[in-house]
Parts: sequence; structure tokens; C-alpha cells
Amino acid sequence: MHLYGGTVAETARNVGDEAFIATAEQRFTTVFGVAPSAEEVRSWRRSWPALVSILCLAGLDDVHLLLEYSLPATGERIDALVLGRDADGRLCVVAIELKQWTRAQLSPARPGMVRIAERVVQHPARQVGGYVHYLQQWVNRADFPLTARGTVVLHDAPAELVADLRAAATRGPAAAYPVLGRDDLTPQPSPQALAQRLGCAELYPAGRDDIERLLQVEHRPSPALLERAGQVIAGRDAFTLIGDQDLARQEVLHAVEAARKRGTKSIIVVTGGPGTGKTVIASRLLGDLCRQPGGNPRLLSPSGTLTRQLRRTVGDDSRGLIATFLEKIPAGITDDSVVLLDEAHRARTYPDHQQGAFPLILGKLLQRAVVTVLFLDERQIVRPTEGLTLQQLQQHAQHSGFSFAHIDLVSQFRCNGSRAYQQWIDHLFRPEATTSAWTGSDYDLAVAPDPEQLEQWIAEHTRSGRTARMTAGFCWPWDSPPTPPLLPEVAIPWNGPDGPHTWARPWNARADEPAFDHPDVPARPFWATDTGGHAQVGCIYTAQGMEYAYNAVIMGGDLVRRGEQWIAHPEESHDSQLRDLPPHRYLRYALNTYRVLATRGTQGTRLYSTDDETQAFLRTLIPSHEELPTSG
Repeated sequence: MHLYGGTVAETARNVGDEAFIATAEQRFTTVFGVAPSAEEVRSWRRSWPALVSILCLAGLDDVHLLLEYSLPATGERIDALVLGRDADGRLCVVAIELKQWTRAQLSPARPGMVRIAERVVQHPARQVGGYVHYLQQWVNRADFPLTARGTVVLHDAPAELVADLRAAATRGPAAAYPVLGRDDLTPQPSPQALAQRLGCAELYPAGRDDIERLLQVEHRPSPALLERAGQVIAGRDAFTLIGDQDLARQEVLHAVEAARKRGTKSIIVVTGGPGTGKTVIASRLLGDLCRQPGGNPRLLSPSGTLTRQLRRTVGDDSRGLIATFLEKIPAGITDDSVVLLDEAHRARTYPDHQQGAFPLILGKLLQRAVVTVLFLDERQIVRPTEGLTLQQLQQHAQHSGFSFAHIDLVSQFRCNGSRAYQQWIDHLFRPEATTSAWTGSDYDLAVAPDPEQLEQWIAEHTRSGRTARMTAGFCWPWDSPPTPPLLPEVAIPWNGPDGPHTWARPWNARADEPAFDHPDVPARPFWATDTGGHAQVGCIYTAQGMEYAYNAVIMGGDLVRRGEQWIAHPEESHDSQLRDLPPHRYLRYALNTYRVLATRGTQGTRLYSTDDETQAFLRTLIPSHEELPTSG
């Protein structure tokens, strides 16, 4: 998909007209389903005429130009794509990243990022390098050979800024992509020299059939890309399977093969509690499927945090193979695709999964893929707009004529492998169950007497080189700006032997990228894993799907214990999707939330409640912090 296509000469005749921009706006809305932002339209007005003028000066009037060319597997768009045939007669595309920058801030500590005003963005050479990699791995193939190049055009940038950007890209793959400023974009000493700098030297017009074929070609991962991704996943220690996890993996592969032989669409549901290995099994299965001939697999998750973590682990080759699944189906999934949907309990089910039919977008995904494997834990549903059940999936398969299989994971591999702890937590966070005291010896569990000692426990483990994090129920405001400095909004008053105290710490950052001037504050997707995360309080949406060695949980006033039952107080919540629920409905989500938070730690957990009666209840079940020595 693209907004405009035509020769450079044709574009030059129209690009300055307001009607040209208006048509592009209309097509953007039609193609992408939303209107372009005012900022984006302004950038078109400034950059498109400048680029077309540069291409004309380079003598490229007869080559084809596509504006806003879409890369459907990643959801990105290339600003401009120049299309022609090279000297060998091979189809060639040049991806051009356009910037209107006149100044920028760079840091040696973060050579891959650039600060523009208040935004931190990827270095444009890295950005265009990602586009070229995509074109080579998702479009180029044996039956459609394609050469891809890339160039950064900063048509307003002075020489000093260009020199700084080039210096920041001298190492790594970004060095292969030229960064051109305004002084580089003149036809000196000749138009051919300018074309050379643009990466368009000896580029000749392509035929109409070539252009049409590029526009119609299916974007699909190449065999080489799949083989590399499969090898990377197989070689990562993070994806090593243990015991029942490998048995479950083999069961899924067998079920996938059986479904393919039957030639019918299939749903396979893998259920298991926290720490049973759903994510690691899904990742290993992606590696297995990548290495099968003719594969077109995807690993999807509704959790952007989990998606970013997995992409980091697998590397650049995972772009497009690992994606976030929210309100639309990722492009490139075909009727031969096997789709792995991790964290299926977080799949969006607007407006309310308890009041509507089967979720529309998820239903379309199941209809498109040949086999969909869903990894599910119903007790991790924490919002009324998310989640579905094993029964719903089984009924949908029956109604749609799909085959259905269910695999249940039992073994516990988080929480120090303690099935006793997992069962105890499962029992604790049930609405009215009577809970026995914790007597286990294979997991470090205690109640912290106050938030300061909770923090000291986290700090001690962090100093010892262990990962330790603190989380809380969403019972405090979250009005901090997306990036540091963060406000200490999780504020808890408490009484100690020497009088009243107030403990306060910030929530984790909301931005998806680290702040340029605060590299010690992790971005939201990496709060659980990166240095500095111990200094902020995580919430359910940043902790779910993650794990760390030591885990501190603050229970707020939204869930309190009274007698033999839990009582919900949704009015104590600051979550806009939950606070207006009636207490009997809110209770389920609160119990699930604290169950999830209490099962993130692989080695130990400390619990603390801001409600005195609930804190006293926990003390009757669990040793206090003073009674239990800190683990080494």
C-alpha cells in the first residue's frame, strides 16, 4: 500500500498543489483507517516538494516514485521509495527517509538515538537500514529478485548536524546508509554525482509490469530469514525447555502436523498457571516452525512489553515475525500460517467479553491462519475488556467447524519450582476460600512490616547483583509525564515506633524508549529487566508476563480482607477501566491482579498491605520479615 505513485516528472507537476496534499490525506484515511495527524501533513508539505526537486536535479525524471510505502508486516511506512532497474537490469528500490531537521541532540551513550525537541527517535540511518533489511527479507525472493538500497535526506540540515549524525553512525550496519544534508543535495559537480550520493546512480525506468508486480507482491519472510531466526531461538539459553515444557512443545508440534494433514483449520489451547513456561514454549515453537520448509509463522502477544522483550532477545530478524496483537490482524498472515498467540488471556474483547459474542478481531485471526495455538491462563484476566476462556474457544471451534486440542501445563518452573507456593497463592486469592498458613520451605516468602523495609529488601538484593522489583495495585494516581523526572506518586503513610512516616516512590516510566537524559530510568517495556527498574514501582500492565528473582508486592485499599472473605473497593482504584465497576465484578479482577503480581518472583516474595486488617490477616498466614532471615 502507498499514498501516491508516479514518475518523478509527473510528481513534480502536481506536488506543489494543495489538491495533491488533500488527495493524499483522503487516501491515507482510506488505506490506514485513520486520518493523518496535522504534524504528518505538515511534513508532507515541506518534504515532498523538496525531495522531488532534488530527484529532478539528479536527472531522475523518468524513474518511478512511491510516497508513504507501507511495510505491512511491521506496520511501518517508508517516506519515499524510488523504483527503477539497475545497470544489470535487476529491479532496484531506494528507500529514502526524509527529515526536516535543522538541529538535533546526540549522546555518545546512546549512538542509536537522536533527540529532536522533546522527542527521542531512532537514528535515521538505523531507521532506513531497517527498511532495507525488510525489503531484502520480506519482498526479495527467488521468483521476484529485488535489490534494495537506502538513503537519509535531511534537506534542511546544516553541515554541522550532518557531520554529527554521520559520526554517530560510523559503527555497525547503519554506516552503510548515506546521510545527506542540504549541502549534499545540489547537482555538483554534476547531476550524475548527485544521483550517486542518493544511491540512485545508473537507475533506469522500470516497466509498468515491474511496478505493478512490486505493488502486488505478497510480503512474506524469506527462507533465509526464517532459518536464521530459528537458529537464534534454538541457541538462546533463555528458551531452553525443561521436563514437561519440552513434552508440551512436542505435543503442540504433533497437533500442528495433524491439523495440516487433515487440511482443516485448527485451534490448539495450551493452559497453565504463572511460571509453567507458556512464553518460553511459544518462543521455541516459533523457532521450530521457522525451520520447517515453506513456513510462514508468527508469534503474537497482546502485551507490547512482552513483544519488545522477545524481539530484543531474538534480534533484528524477529521484526515482523514477533508482533503485538491488539485491534487489527498483523499483515502477511495467510492460510498456511501457524500463529502462536501468547498471553491470550489479554486479548482484547471490546466492549465487554461478558456481554458480547466471540471477539471479532480474534475470530478473524482464527479464520485466517491454518492453525492457531493460544497460550492461556484464565486467572490472569485483569480487565473487563480483555480475556476469554477455554470453554469459549472450544465452543467457537465447534461452531466454526475447526478441529480443537487442549494441552495443560502442570509443572511450575518459576517461584523456585515450588508448586506448593503456586497452589498456596492460587488458594489465597480466591473470593471466599479459607487459607491455611504458609509452611513451605522451598520458597522465600514473608510479610514486610512497612514499605521502608520492603524497599530495603529490594535494595539489598539489587546490590548483590540479583534482579528485584517492587509492584503495587493501581491505587495511586499516575500523573507523571511519560519521561523523567518521575513524580513520587505511590505515597504510603505508616506508623513506626518513632512516629508517623510517609514513604513515596514513582511508578515506572510510561515511555516506550528510555529518556535521553535519564538512561538510568528504564523504558516501560524494560522496567522488569534493565538497570534502574528497582527504583520505580511497577503495575500489573508492566509486570504481567515478566519475571525477576525477588518480588515485593504492595496491596492497596482496593482489595481488603474482612473475616473469611475478600472485599473489593473499586473506588480506591485509579484504573479508569475498572473503577466504575460494581464491587462484585471488580473483585475478580483485583484477585487476579494480585495473584499475577505475587507470582513474578523466581526466588522470593514479600507482601505488604496498606490496610491494617489485611496486613494483620497476612501476618497470621505468613512469617513476618523480622522472623525470616533474608535469603542469600
